[in-house]
Amino acid sequence: MRRFNWVLLVSVFLFVGVACNRSRPAENQFRTTATIKDIMDSMVDPSADVLWESVATIVSAAGTEEKQPRTDDEWKEVHRKAVTLVEATNLLTMEGRHVAKAGEKSENPGIELGPEEIEKLINENRTAFVDFAHKLHDAALPALKATEDRNAQALLDAGEAIDTACENCHLKYWYPLEEQAQKAKEGAGSVKK
Repeated sequence: MRRFNWVLLVSVFLFVGVACNRSRPAENQFRTTATIKDIMDSMVDPSADVLWESVATIVSAAGTEEKQPRTDDEWKEVHRKAVTLVEATNLLTMEGRHVAKAGEKSENPGIELGPEEIEKLINENRTAFVDFAHKLHDAALPALKATEDRNAQALLDAGEAIDTACENCHLKYWYPLEEQAQKAKEGAGSVKK
C-alpha cells in the first residue's frame, strides 16, 4: 500500500509538471530572419500588385477590354496572392523583426525615412505599427473572400481598402516627410495676403 501511495504521488507531480510546462509559451519560438523590407518586397508588394491588376477595364483604340480572372488557374493564382497578403501582415508584426539589414539605406533620401528612423518610430509606439498591419490584414480579407467566391467586382472593390491601408502606414513610417511637405505646401497656398 505504501508503494502504491508513493507511485501515485510521483505520478501526480509529474502530471502537474508536464501540464504547467505546456501552458507556458516557448521562449523565442519565432526566428525572424527576414526584415520588414524583405517581407514588403517579396510578399506584400507583389501580392497587392496582382490583386490590383487582376480586375480592370482597359480602353484602347482597339476597343474596351474587361480584364478579370476567368480560368481555374487564374483564380487560383489570385487566391494565392490574397492568402500571401493576408498572412504577410502577421509576419510584419512579429517581435524582434528589424526594418532592414544593418547598413541598408533609403532608396530615396530626403523623401523616404531611412531604415533606422523607421525602426525608431516603430519601437516608440509598437502598438500603432501592429494596428496598421492589422488594418491591412482586415482590408485584404474581402479580397481573399472574393477569390474564394470568384467575384471580380468584389475583388475590384477590395483594392481601394488595401491601397488605403498601405498608404496610411507608409505616410507614418515610410515617407512622412512627403506628407509634411504636402501639408506645408497646402498651408502656404491658403495663406491670404
